[in-house]
Amino acid sequence: MDSSLGGLNIIVLLTNGEDMETLFDMAKVLGRIITILPLMLFMALFMGRRSIGELPVFDFLVILSLGAVVGADIADPKIEHIHTAFAIVAIALLQRVVSEISIRSVKFRKWITFEPVIVVNDGKLNAKNLKQIKYTVDNILELLREYGVFNLDEVQLAVVEANGKLSVYKKPEKAPVTPQDLNISKPKGNIAYPIIIEGRIIKKTLASLNLEEAWLLEQLNCQGKKLDEVFFAMVVENRYLHISTRYEPVMDTEIPLSF
Repeated sequence: MDSSLGGLNIIVLLTNGEDMETLFDMAKVLGRIITILPLMLFMALFMGRRSIGELPVFDFLVILSLGAVVGADIADPKIEHIHTAFAIVAIALLQRVVSEISIRSVKFRKWITFEPVIVVNDGKLNAKNLKQIKYTVDNILELLREYGVFNLDEVQLAVVEANGKLSVYKKPEKAPVTPQDLNISKPKGNIAYPIIIEGRIIKKTLASLNLEEAWLLEQLNCQGKKLDEVFFAMVVENRYLHISTRYEPVMDTEIPLSF
């Protein structure tokens, strides 16, 4: 009897208008998240690749705007979803247009972003430029220490870039010794090109090395290995084929290439 009453209470609860509306709103929010994230991904790819730490001012504002629009859409089911989608597309298109104009116009680019500013010249701080970019002496000294510089006299030039990072050029007598300074010819480093990742052949890399898929499969066959057994393989400067197997990771091998 009690169980039947409990079931009846659940039915009554679910049929209550307010509860059904709440469930409907939750389903709507979930649906918006599912639809808006792919759109955001597509728009991000459309706008072009940029490191978050290297965003110009305008692009940073674009990110903030997108976040505000999407956040409001997800949090408030009463907002029309189509308006949010239109706003995202419009913001992305505006960013793309501004980006194209800034590439073609140096003057326009200066209007919408910061310019590099010299803060240290020949071991001396530029107080005027520091005031202009709102940096303190402690800020600059901290950034210099990240470069291993603890003495301003070691710095020939230090520039705060548009993204806020510091570029440092040390005085020649304070810079680390290079092989060129000692007249030492440094051998060319070997570059490794991944050609198989988790059993999948990277055809674009093979083509760039003027190698064919049939040749690669023949190399694997000579080593008694199947493609689906290979976890990772790379060509080292067209001289060696390095193979890491999926099931025997300790059996990595390097074999001379045969053509």
